[in-house]
Amino acid sequence: MSAAASPLQKMTAGELTRRVLSKEPLFILDVRNDSDAADWQIEGEGIELINIPYFDLLEGVDAALERLPKDGDVLVVCAKEGSSKFVGGQLVEAGRSSVYYLEGGMKAWSEHLEPVLIGRLKDGGSLYQFVRIGKGCLSYMIISEGEAAVIDAVRMTDVFHRFAAEQGAVIKHTLDTHLHADHISGGRKLAEQTGGTYWLPPKDAEEVTFDYEKLEEGNVITVGNTSIEIQPVYSPGHTIGSTSFIVDNRYLLTGDILFVESIGRPDLAGKAEDWVGDLYTTLYDRYKSLPHELIVLPAHFGKITELGEGGAVFARLGDLYKHNPGLQISAEADFRRMVSENLPEHPNSYQEIRQTNMGRIDPDEERQGQMEIGPNRCAVHDK
Repeated sequence: MSAAASPLQKMTAGELTRRVLSKEPLFILDVRNDSDAADWQIEGEGIELINIPYFDLLEGVDAALERLPKDGDVLVVCAKEGSSKFVGGQLVEAGRSSVYYLEGGMKAWSEHLEPVLIGRLKDGGSLYQFVRIGKGCLSYMIISEGEAAVIDAVRMTDVFHRFAAEQGAVIKHTLDTHLHADHISGGRKLAEQTGGTYWLPPKDAEEVTFDYEKLEEGNVITVGNTSIEIQPVYSPGHTIGSTSFIVDNRYLLTGDILFVESIGRPDLAGKAEDWVGDLYTTLYDRYKSLPHELIVLPAHFGKITELGEGGAVFARLGDLYKHNPGLQISAEADFRRMVSENLPEHPNSYQEIRQTNMGRIDPDEERQGQMEIGPNRCAVHDK
């Protein structure tokens, strides 16, 4: 090893997240195969990335060294970390300094959650957004007077347990805005672990194998001893049961119906022709009748550009009606045409994920991680 070279260093998914959110420059060498790297990459304003497959570097890393910047940090990434540690070690042996590998690889990147404070609520309590930056999922926790409710929880439930405990709160409710198809819900598991109540829209639950509380318009779910309330608003289109929430008369949690830069897709249960009309009605009638001062908090983001200061993803409803491309089409026939022409590929393993969320299959933890690998593809205008 060159005397000037520093040893290979580890970078966690959390450390990488903070670099991305602060827009720090970082050069990434992705050593996964070409198709995996093309399907899904680490993105960010300060990120520069090249892909050279691991098998092309087994005989030496000269091809990589020629393409690396002369200075600055270099992060080597692979699927689970083993290949990146080997290639990173070779770079260090060749005299390159400031080389890191991503601990846990892209699997860890897919599973990391970053909590972000969205706001304090008017009668006390707080609303937090959990940004799953590598997958584009957004979960929420409402905390008031020692109680918590979690909305659209992902399967990494330990994060919610720890965070609630740090805030001195007990999780009393878990709610899913709809039956998810791009990731495995942690809502039912979290409720079972905490003794809380799991809520699911009944129109999405016709094939589920477990007990749940029916999440229907007219329910008012109170958190804590204050008047912080979660008011369900039936809003079909992404699924037939999709239900939004108005929280504290200030925030609109839209699930996968409306995003910051796009709208939800209606086809993941094979019923696009039926549901696209529901989607149009929800976006152009139901939501439009709501106060435009509401802050929209979606269940996903499609692009890294949707993350604002500190990593939070939100927008004022009225601003979305001015700028979101999916909200600029007045005629339903034109809307139907736009949606059908702009559907991205289906999420990886989406049918298997739906079956898991129904309780009809029970894959082990390793298989669940494999099923979720890849980008979020819940949106129209997300190609």
